[in-house]
Amino acid sequence: MNIEIGIGQGTQTLTVPDKNLLQVLGPNQVAYDLKGEAEVKRALEAPVGTPALKDIVHPGEKIIIITSDISRPMPTHVVMPALLDALYAAGCKREDITLMFALGSHRPQTEEEKRKLAGDRAYEEIRCIDSDPDDCVHLGSTPHGTPIDISRAVVEADRRICLGNIEYHYFAGYSGGIKAVFPGCSTREAIQANHSMMVEDAACAGNLDHNPVRDDLEEMTKYLKVDFILNVVLDEHKQIVKAVAGDIVKAHREGCKFLDTMYRVEIPSRAEIVVVSQGGAPKDLNLYQTQKALDNAKHAIADDGVIVLAGSCKEGLGEKTFETWLTEAKAPDDLIERVRKDFKLGGHKAAAIAMVLKRAKIFLVSDMEDDFVRTLFMEPYPSVQAAFDAALAEKGEDARVIVMPYGGSTLPRVKE
Repeated sequence: MNIEIGIGQGTQTLTVPDKNLLQVLGPNQVAYDLKGEAEVKRALEAPVGTPALKDIVHPGEKIIIITSDISRPMPTHVVMPALLDALYAAGCKREDITLMFALGSHRPQTEEEKRKLAGDRAYEEIRCIDSDPDDCVHLGSTPHGTPIDISRAVVEADRRICLGNIEYHYFAGYSGGIKAVFPGCSTREAIQANHSMMVEDAACAGNLDHNPVRDDLEEMTKYLKVDFILNVVLDEHKQIVKAVAGDIVKAHREGCKFLDTMYRVEIPSRAEIVVVSQGGAPKDLNLYQTQKALDNAKHAIADDGVIVLAGSCKEGLGEKTFETWLTEAKAPDDLIERVRKDFKLGGHKAAAIAMVLKRAKIFLVSDMEDDFVRTLFMEPYPSVQAAFDAALAEKGEDARVIVMPYGGSTLPRVKE
C-alpha cells in the first residue's frame, strides 16, 4: 500500500507491503450539526454544570477572560464575538472586560499578535493583555507542594472565564479546562513543580484517572473560583466542530469525551514498526514540536520496536533548554534521572524522548545533519522509505506496521 507522509512543505510516498500493514491511523468520522461560531453560540446557550452566563455575571463586575497565547491553536477570534455579545446582553460594559493571554513560560507577545489572536472586534472593544509571571499573588500550595501563584489581574477580577482548545496532552491527559489559569497565568516555578510529575506512569495522554499532573492543577479551584469555561475541539483543519461551556471540570470532561470520539483510535495490537509524522509544516519546524507525534506513537509501538519519525526540523531542536539537555546527555537514562532531580521546562521534552527510547529505537527522517542526529540517540535516514526498509530488515519480514500520518492528533489505544 502507498501512503503519503507529510514532512516539511511536501510529502513522501511510503510503500508498505499489505501483509505487514496493521493499520493506518486517522481521525474517526464523527457527525456534527454545527461548526464555528454557530457551535459556540449553541454551547453558550446550553452550559454544562452552571447556570447561563447571564445569570453568573452582573453589571459593574470586573470580568477577565483568559485564553491561549500565540503558541496554541485556540481560535480565540472566532469565539470572542459570541462571548462578548453574551456579556453585553447581561449588562456588562466594555471597560469592565479584560482579555488575558496566558503565556505560561512563553515570551511576551507583540500587539500585532494580540490583535490576530483576539480578532479586530475584541482587540478594539476591550483591554487585551498578556499574563505577567512577575506580578502574581500567592494563594497557597497544593498537597504536592506546587505553589499556587496566579497573575494579580486574574485574582483581583470579580468573574473569571477560561477559554481553550481541548486536545491530547502528553502528561496532563488533555489540554483545556483549568490549564488556562494554572499553569497558564502562573510562574515558571509553579509550572516546573507541577510538570515534574510527568515521569509518573499515570501522567499520560488521554488519561484523567488519578493523573497526578491534572489532579494537582485542579487543586487550584479550591483556592480561586473559575466561574465559567468555553472550550472547543478542532478538526484536522483547525475548524471548531464542538464547543462546551459551563463548569471548569464538568464541561471540560464533556469536551474530552467528544475528543476521544474523534481522535482516540483503536488498534488491534501494538506493532513492531510505527511510522509517524506531525503531518508536515508548520507542525514539524523543529524537534521540540515534532516530539508530540513521537509521544503519541509510543502508545502503538511494541517493546523493542522501531519508530520511524518523520519531521523536517529545519529549524533544529527549537528550544534552548531542550537543546542543552539533549546535547549534554551521555545516554537517555541521564535525561530521565535529570528531570527527576531538577525539573526544567524544555528539558522535560528531552526526558520524554528518553522515556520513548527506553522502549524503542527511533529512526529520524529530517533536515538535520546525520552526525548531529546520532548525538541525540536517534538513527538518521534520508527518506521515510529508507528508514522503513531498514526497520523492516531489522524487525523481520513478518513485522507488523502501523502508520500515523497525523501523529500529533491521533492517540492509539489497544482494543480491549
